[in-house]
Amino acid sequence: MSSQLSYADLAQQIEALNLEFKRLKAAEGVFHRQNESLKALHETSLSLIESLDKEELLENILERAASLSDTAHGYIYLLEHEKKRMCMKMGMGLFRGQLGRTVLVGEGMGGRVWQAESPLVVEDYRTWPHRIPDKVFDTLRSIVGIPLKSEQIVLGVIGLAHVEGQKRFDREDIATLERFAALATIALEKAQLYADARHELAERKRTETFLRESENRYRTFLESSPDPIVVYDMQGIATYVNPAFEKTFKLSRTELLGKQIDFVPPENVQETRDAIQRMLSGQKIHLFETRRFTKDGAILDVQLSSTLYQGDDGQPLGNIVTLRDISAQKQAEKELTIYRNHLEELVRERTSELEQTNIQLEQEIEDRKRAERALRKREEELQAQSDHLEEVNTALRVLLKQREDDKKELGNVVLKNVQELVNPYLHRFLNGNLNTQQKALARILETNLNNIVSPFIDKLTSGLTHLTPAEVRIASLVKEGMTNKEIAEILLLSKNTILFHRYNIRKKLGIKNKKINLRSHLQAMD
Repeated sequence: MSSQLSYADLAQQIEALNLEFKRLKAAEGVFHRQNESLKALHETSLSLIESLDKEELLENILERAASLSDTAHGYIYLLEHEKKRMCMKMGMGLFRGQLGRTVLVGEGMGGRVWQAESPLVVEDYRTWPHRIPDKVFDTLRSIVGIPLKSEQIVLGVIGLAHVEGQKRFDREDIATLERFAALATIALEKAQLYADARHELAERKRTETFLRESENRYRTFLESSPDPIVVYDMQGIATYVNPAFEKTFKLSRTELLGKQIDFVPPENVQETRDAIQRMLSGQKIHLFETRRFTKDGAILDVQLSSTLYQGDDGQPLGNIVTLRDISAQKQAEKELTIYRNHLEELVRERTSELEQTNIQLEQEIEDRKRAERALRKREEELQAQSDHLEEVNTALRVLLKQREDDKKELGNVVLKNVQELVNPYLHRFLNGNLNTQQKALARILETNLNNIVSPFIDKLTSGLTHLTPAEVRIASLVKEGMTNKEIAEILLLSKNTILFHRYNIRKKLGIKNKKINLRSHLQAMD
């Protein structure tokens, strides 16, 4: 009879079964994850190895790494060419907007993995002391970094992150990601080799194209150059001549190529050999002037420049010679020399003439200086005479003033004598029994006496008016208000004669053809 299990035994067995179930469940999960991991690795190895486009490959690597870790957030850093920093080349989720971010060794998750050269897991990025201080990363929780290594050199870093607090990266995830990173590194190296090969092939094609274009340009330059050009090998054999060479020296290519060109005049052979030696010693031959024969025997003056050209091994293969026909220039220089000598002769003649002219000018200047000295002396003499005359004039003005004062004093004395000694008797005579004519003559006598002692007669007889004595008498009677008829009777002249004298008086006093009364004008002169 079987024994019955107690309740405690049953509970213990149930607990053991539960633990075994959980262990088997976990093992099943591990198995499934490993199966998925191996499947993903197999698919990744096939797809990654076949992928040659680096951009597409990076995107594929990041997507599969995120799929293996069940996350939507990740990035890939790659080492820059100078190997001093890493740059984020691919990002997804939270890191999509961080492309181009760079880190140094030891900076952030990428820098710390680069420095350690091994995987690194951070349980909470928010509190990790080596985090990048950027608010965009404040929502990150668990984060892992896996190095992409090739021959112990870190080429880049794969970073994956969770933003959910309950998710973590375990050892199994890290092991899977390490195996994945190894495959990804191989794929990246293959893609880089392919890119390098394509770049090298493109560079080679560009180089070949450039060389062909350079050769065409060089040949076009040689063919179109107006100056003769010849290419020699190191034995002095002509391997190329351009059309200008054929035209200048009247030799065809069939006559020149593959041969030494004998066109150096005997007198220029030594200097040509010396120039070749200088060129072979490394010196450049630039604008060396010499002479060369043409086919018809003419001798040309030429300017010669020569330089060595080398092969790929750096050894000289020959030399390129450029010649320029300067015969016309030389002829022009000769003519210019003749012209210059003629000009110098003309200049000497002109200089001699100018020297003679200068001597004459110096003599004229000396004569002028002597004349100026004589003139200054004469001016000084004239100034002295002028000063003397000024003194004489001053004395004369003083004498004239004295004479005028004496004249006025004499006039005053005469006036006083006439008024006191003559006028009383004349008035008594006028009041006597006189006929009309006698009274008129007496009044004229009185008037003339008054005029004699007044300024009026002086003004009429001055040099300014030039009145004749008859005109003075008539002017005096007009001033007294007599008519032409009365004046004619007194002076025993005709009336027309009086009118003629009045016309002359107006003319000499400057009032002809003016509406001015003659008597009033004469009174104003008193």
